[in-house]
Amino acid sequence: MRRPDDCSLTPGQRLRVRKEAERALREAGALGVFPTPTDRIMTVARIEEVKEDVLNPGFLAKLRAKAGHAVKRAVTKVLGLFHASDGLVFLNQTMLAVKKRFVGFHEAAHGFLPWQRPMYALVEDCEKALDGATAELFDREANVFASEVLFQLDTFHEMASSEAFEIWTPVRLASRFNASNYAAIRQYVSKNDRVCAVVVLNMPELVLGDGFHATLRRPIQSERFTQLFGNYPWKDTYTPDDDIGAMIPVGKRRASGKRSLGLMDANGVLHDCVAESFSTGHQVFVLIHAVKTLTATRVLLPADIF
Repeated sequence: MRRPDDCSLTPGQRLRVRKEAERALREAGALGVFPTPTDRIMTVARIEEVKEDVLNPGFLAKLRAKAGHAVKRAVTKVLGLFHASDGLVFLNQTMLAVKKRFVGFHEAAHGFLPWQRPMYALVEDCEKALDGATAELFDREANVFASEVLFQLDTFHEMASSEAFEIWTPVRLASRFNASNYAAIRQYVSKNDRVCAVVVLNMPELVLGDGFHATLRRPIQSERFTQLFGNYPWKDTYTPDDDIGAMIPVGKRRASGKRSLGLMDANGVLHDCVAESFSTGHQVFVLIHAVKTLTATRVLLPADIF
């Protein structure tokens, strides 16, 4: 069984976090400001970023000793720290700028969400805290907050809905929101009204005599996709012999173009889909959507006739 992701929050939990994200944007005067200003969000969260080397074992040891037992420890390399009592945030300065922004909003959530700030004296966040498949509820809430703030609630979704449904739409919009391709594509699918999913793969590794294999990083399904296919049994590894694996760009290629793909639902019904892939050089995205959802039925009202 797959671990929960951010979307596994109950509707009530998501609404609660979303309301706080909207409050943060309004109090910061950042609603409708592109890209969302990190410093303003941190200000209303009553936190301040301090430029320190969070990878320094001595620095970490001092903070942990000061916090005592009220520490949420990182499992892997520390990407961000939130020191609740002093209202300080420490971010790993080696991260890419777009990732650093998301981690900054994630840390701001720990300070802004009124039920989170009192929980720990020191919060250490790592990749597992940012990955919805391994994050605990505490961090899944912070991830949702960060995403809602980063993408200005429904603004990204509304912009994307007015453009063609394709992998390049979220890639183009990512720069406007100063977001990573990963965050933008995830947002694009998770809030989409279509029957669609994106399979996120790690970069393919060459295998002697077998071409290559690419392991699954995570799948992201729209609500309508899950309604039709359920928790789809995506494979853990893909090769050139798979329908999805055959679309993985290799060499200097970055995309595959659109191809036909059949997916079978839990009732054994085969659905015609269209898939396309895009590689960032760090990961591969395979966007899949059911053909029947591509053409919307438009009802003509009298005003449309003239």
